[in-house]
Amino acid sequence: MTNLKLLAGVSSESASAAPRTLVERAYLGLRHDVVCGKLAPGERLRVEHLKDQYEVGAGTLREALSLLVSDALVTSEGQRGFRVAPISLADLEDLTNTRVMLETEALRQSIRHGDANWEAALVVSYELLTKTETDLAESGSDLWERRNKAFHEALIAGFDSTWSKYLLSILYRHAERYRNINWRLTAAHASGRDVHREHEDIFRAAIDRQEARAALALEAHVRLTHDIVKRQA
Repeated sequence: MTNLKLLAGVSSESASAAPRTLVERAYLGLRHDVVCGKLAPGERLRVEHLKDQYEVGAGTLREALSLLVSDALVTSEGQRGFRVAPISLADLEDLTNTRVMLETEALRQSIRHGDANWEAALVVSYELLTKTETDLAESGSDLWERRNKAFHEALIAGFDSTWSKYLLSILYRHAERYRNINWRLTAAHASGRDVHREHEDIFRAAIDRQEARAALALEAHVRLTHDIVKRQA
């Protein structure tokens, strides 16, 4: 449970404070580089090389890499060290199905039990995301990813389940990784997909407490990334 609390804390993009420990700093740096594709799928992670790059000792780096193993973003090869987790269409399909199952139910529960504070926070997160999606001056991918994640977190914030939120934070990070790799290798990001409209449909249904409609809109939104990547394969 200690790892769960640590990972839940450092995985939240709502916390803007600087990393509290060297392990956390190394973990966040490595995670960012894996998710954005700077560290490629299947790449060997050599501690003796990376410790200088991330400006930490070998022991600290190994601790950070072990946390990434818990996130399933890195694999451990015993005495042979660590590798960036591979990617595949089968993995993306499994990821997508699991995320749909957990996130749509979490959204349903959130709509049922969310109070006025939940509604207010959801409105704020949606407005910030909308500004990012409509203002070209603020449409950098890092800012969009932070606000997109905040919006998805706000949708399910009314559901009082620490485990669901923790597991979904891991699944979201993997989905982000596939999005980044897809955008870099293909023209799928310019396929005419109206992501803002998808977000608007989810938001309107959620704020109107239409849980079935909201769940269907969320499922279609999550599955579309899988479908785009599959078509490009």
